[in-house]
Amino acid sequence: MDKKDRSLNFIESIIEEDLKNGLKREDLRFRFPPEPNGYLHIGHIKAICLNFNLGQKYGAAVNLRFDDTNPQNEESKYVTAIKNDVNWLGYSWDKECFASDYFEQLFEWAKYLIDEGLAYVDSQSSEEIAYQKGTPTTPGKNSPYRERSIGESKNIFQEMANGKHPEGTHVLRAKIDMESPNMLLRDPVIYRVLNKSHHRTGNKWRVYPMYDWTHGQSDYLEQITHSLCTLEFKPHRDLYQWFLKSLPIEKRLPEQTEFARLNLSYTVTSKRKLKQLIDLKLVSSWDDPRMPTISGLRRRGYTPEALKNFVNIAGIAKRENIIEASLLEFCARDHLNKIAPRVNAVLNPIKLTIVNYEEGSETLEGEVNPESTINKVREIPFSKHLYIEKEDFREEPNRKFFRLSLGKEVRLKNAYIIRGESVIKDKSGNITEVLCTYDKGSKSGSGSEASKRKVKGTLHWVCRHQAIKVKVNLYDRLFNDPAPDQHENKSFLDFFNPNSLEEIFAFAEPSIQSALPGQLYQFQRLGYFCVDTRSKSGSLVFNRTVGLRDNWPKTKN
Repeated sequence: MDKKDRSLNFIESIIEEDLKNGLKREDLRFRFPPEPNGYLHIGHIKAICLNFNLGQKYGAAVNLRFDDTNPQNEESKYVTAIKNDVNWLGYSWDKECFASDYFEQLFEWAKYLIDEGLAYVDSQSSEEIAYQKGTPTTPGKNSPYRERSIGESKNIFQEMANGKHPEGTHVLRAKIDMESPNMLLRDPVIYRVLNKSHHRTGNKWRVYPMYDWTHGQSDYLEQITHSLCTLEFKPHRDLYQWFLKSLPIEKRLPEQTEFARLNLSYTVTSKRKLKQLIDLKLVSSWDDPRMPTISGLRRRGYTPEALKNFVNIAGIAKRENIIEASLLEFCARDHLNKIAPRVNAVLNPIKLTIVNYEEGSETLEGEVNPESTINKVREIPFSKHLYIEKEDFREEPNRKFFRLSLGKEVRLKNAYIIRGESVIKDKSGNITEVLCTYDKGSKSGSGSEASKRKVKGTLHWVCRHQAIKVKVNLYDRLFNDPAPDQHENKSFLDFFNPNSLEEIFAFAEPSIQSALPGQLYQFQRLGYFCVDTRSKSGSLVFNRTVGLRDNWPKTKN
């Protein structure tokens, strides 16, 4: 294998081998097939990027196919949300398809299996069928209906489709091998009665195909060449191939290949469990910024570039592993540092008064983004009455405290060097205001000798009289355990972090007054923040995307 080959992931190597063996590049086609029963989450990003990036690399078409075979949980609003998420990530699809597009063909193929003696109607209960399937170490037993005549099975199946039988009365099963070591081949159910309205077909159907029956045939009908699934579908591959080889079809058969899904620490990605969080009102919605959904991450301030870079670093593998949440946060910081404009905001304010500064104000300048090649300056109002962070002042500091204290100097960023002089306290002894003096000649960027003086601490600040009051949502991880759904005797809910959201009011410089929903900022010295989608002019709400550095281990140990 040459150097170029060694850079390929194992799926690309499979595709390259198929191309060498006669598969035409123009015939390559991939698909991303979500079920519209909830919002896409961080795990789906890996599958989206894998399929669409392969399409881009090979100049191949990629279908977006909705696996809508279960009308009990699927809704059109989820279809819309999924399309929005894929588009937001920067991808477009060749064809928009639905498994329900193929209901007629799947039904006809099911009747073909009955005619060929490869399927039968079973009239047992679901509990009886499950019991007869045996266990991984014991073979299953044949259903008493396994030898039901072709004519009777076909008639009952048609009656099921016509709505003549209630749910749970009959199912259609493939006739494969009840003693197979692969339990999925022990006469799997391929159709069941569901008296539910479908989001696309309405009440036309009363029988709905199972996923395993639908998946491979949908891939075939769309002429997907490489059907990429996560590892939990590896045991399904034998069934995928059995169905395709049992049907009267002549075109090239798709190949199923499995890859490890993306498992993120301190997170659950089961849609059922995520919906449970919503139903229990532990989070507000699918796009709650604490949720690992794409819409939640977007609302929190994660960018498509950060998410795609995260997936790229995590890589495509054959074995399951857990990716640390800190890597996702690193990718967010890395991209936001390059694009987010800088502003001053104070989250936990205390008054600071410069006693020797005259009344009135002046306008100072600060960089918009020093990391940008088109960095500009912004205007920042300054006066003798400011806010700083409470944490940035100590009346009795230790030797490692290099911020403001009595008798010590620090620099106000983009402004002057100040010296702590005294404090004002309330009746309870709490400090309510810090009084200081400033060095008039130490203005940043003035070129004077005083401005070049070095001090150990630099503080951010806002002008009290011109500051904009904003609401800020501070987010922590949703769970306190790195694997909340991997405990045998506990529910994932037992590890829910009750402190995952803190709502506060803060003060920010007036340059953010016209900020629009979705706009990103770096609050200097604090982290990256995004204007919430529900924010309104005159009542701004910011969501903290991520801090400037990873302090989770320090705060949790």
